[in-house]
Amino acid sequence: MSEKKYPVGIRDFGKLRSEGYFYVDKTAQIYKMINAGSHYFLHRPRRFGKSLLVSMLEAFFLGKKELFEGLAIETLEKEWTVRPVLHLDLSVQKYDTQDSLDNQLNGTLAEWEKRYGTETVEKSLPIRFAGIIEQACLKEGQRVVILVDGYDKPVLDAMGNETLCESFRNMLEAFYCVTKNADEHIEFTLLVGISRMGDSGAFSGLDNMIDISMQTEYADICGISEQELRDNFTSEINKLATAREITSAEAYAELRKHYGGYHFGHDALEVYNPFSLFNALKSKAFGNYRLITDASAYLTELLKKSSYDLDEILNIGVPESVLMGIHASSDNPVSVFYQTGYLTIRDYDPSLKLCTLGFPDCEVEQGFMNFLLSFHTRFNKTEAAFEIQKCVHEVRMGQPNAFFHRLQSFFAGTPHGLACASELHCRNMLFVVFRLMSFSIEVEYHSSKECIDLILQTDSYIYIMKFMPEGTAEEVVAQMNEEKHALSFATNQRRVFKIGVNFNNKTRNIERWIVE
Repeated sequence: MSEKKYPVGIRDFGKLRSEGYFYVDKTAQIYKMINAGSHYFLHRPRRFGKSLLVSMLEAFFLGKKELFEGLAIETLEKEWTVRPVLHLDLSVQKYDTQDSLDNQLNGTLAEWEKRYGTETVEKSLPIRFAGIIEQACLKEGQRVVILVDGYDKPVLDAMGNETLCESFRNMLEAFYCVTKNADEHIEFTLLVGISRMGDSGAFSGLDNMIDISMQTEYADICGISEQELRDNFTSEINKLATAREITSAEAYAELRKHYGGYHFGHDALEVYNPFSLFNALKSKAFGNYRLITDASAYLTELLKKSSYDLDEILNIGVPESVLMGIHASSDNPVSVFYQTGYLTIRDYDPSLKLCTLGFPDCEVEQGFMNFLLSFHTRFNKTEAAFEIQKCVHEVRMGQPNAFFHRLQSFFAGTPHGLACASELHCRNMLFVVFRLMSFSIEVEYHSSKECIDLILQTDSYIYIMKFMPEGTAEEVVAQMNEEKHALSFATNQRRVFKIGVNFNNKTRNIERWIVE
């Protein structure tokens, strides 16, 4: 059997089908969506196949039946009516000036006006758009299909520049709302993006659209479900297992650990990131393939003004409504973490209607923690990862003093302008550092507003640590002795280090530590 051609980075459905790339058939589900409504909205993280979904819909509405040979929709659809399609792709350009969005919209509208014979005159962008929709419908004798890829990208790109961001929001709100007022000329509309912009303008006026982002029946419209993985990739997973010298069952477990775990809704099935999954199957290795770049500029600006507690975010219940929208005035990063795919729904309490969040998989957790470490310290992402490995080495070698000197260097480069208080900054920094170390050694982390208790275990050593923002290192050790922190390891054959640490709020760094 020949090797599958994986559609890594393929955005065009015609290219995928004509050049023999493998496609997991989603067309029955998409046919159901097309026939169940007219106006839809979907947000998913990057690398989930949103652009390919849009391209497939374009091919369908243009009546390109030959591209769907052998797929479910080939027999489900009886008419294959050709309709005019207005496909606006905002996902590929960077929007950092007013002209960048103006030129993109102007250029696309001019192309459509030439295609459908509409005159280009001195009119606003929304009025021109409305005229094109009406003229396309009249010229072709069929209602129009409107597809927008990356509907939110201009706004996300402009985050941090409030004036430009507000301008983009107002412009896009007026532009998208044309679809609401031209319903008699429109057959189908789909807007896709990374986020749901909440009350920030670009989405607020589109109350005619069905948001399917967290609807159970569309949970795997982008991405690969567990069943699809087992139905379509058994041979490839067996080859992966052979290459890694593990069993097939272990290969499935590792794939799920590294690339599965996304839940788009509290009762939705689990979904794999297709980009990373296909890369792993292609290369026969469990690598980190997804770069943490989603809305990174926006995240950086948001984190600067946020008083967020990472440990708390992963342990408290969140109403599903909080996850549904990114609000311009909010400094709460939870919805951004969720919508960009850094966090997902891990559990749900139906009595309280609260979602518990967590990292979807190891790839995202490690990548996101590295992003946060570089944000909180003077190290870039490459340097931060290297420093973490040095920390792990020092702990494994039984060198607590060397480890704490290195830990001090992390705190020494704290950027100015962060909103979080010193104690919270300390907790977040330690959370990130020890979360990253947990990929290599056993880490037990407990945090409260008064202190942080940590236990690190290697084959030869056990480290019992307490960090406190108040008092001296001697007082911290005295409290550890009083509370008998090391008692449970009294009979353990490994060497036990008991370490009391005090944190100076003024310098935002570890002041002193005592090792017993």
